[in-house]
Amino acid sequence: MDAAELRIMQAPIKERYKSDPSAAVITLKARGSIDNDGLTCKVETGRALAVAGLHPATGGSGLELCSGDMLLEALVACAGVTLKSVATAVDVPLKSGNVIAEGDLDFRGTLGVDKEAPVGFAEIRLRFDVATDAPQDKLDLLLKLTERYCVVYQTIKNGPKVSVSMKRI
Repeated sequence: MDAAELRIMQAPIKERYKSDPSAAVITLKARGSIDNDGLTCKVETGRALAVAGLHPATGGSGLELCSGDMLLEALVACAGVTLKSVATAVDVPLKSGNVIAEGDLDFRGTLGVDKEAPVGFAEIRLRFDVATDAPQDKLDLLLKLTERYCVVYQTIKNGPKVSVSMKRI
């Protein structure tokens, strides 16, 4: 797909959102079940069931998916798709590349070993390694726009309002 094809594909969508801003607000959902044995949660991915469990650093077997890894994987997926879309839109030819996300966790926090240790990632690093002949100013623009338009990156960076509730079923 080239920039013109991308614009043609997205033009009617953008026009609809300009004329009807409420049409652009969509609620995405994720669902999981804890009806199974063990310390796992079965997450419906839309393609298959993903079984999440404890990370080995908290006593898990390592056979189940770690939700922290899944968060980083979601960041990599979103950032990679955004990078490719932006590269197409601004005509930066990418021969190949890798998207790498790393995050630092202190498991003392989540295990309650140290009440001062944070629960969650203390730092997340996202890196793009790209093979391209594009000049540096185009790469700078590509990075800036990818950062700006990556939904998962912006969500992590800006910390949206989050609420939690529980109800008996």
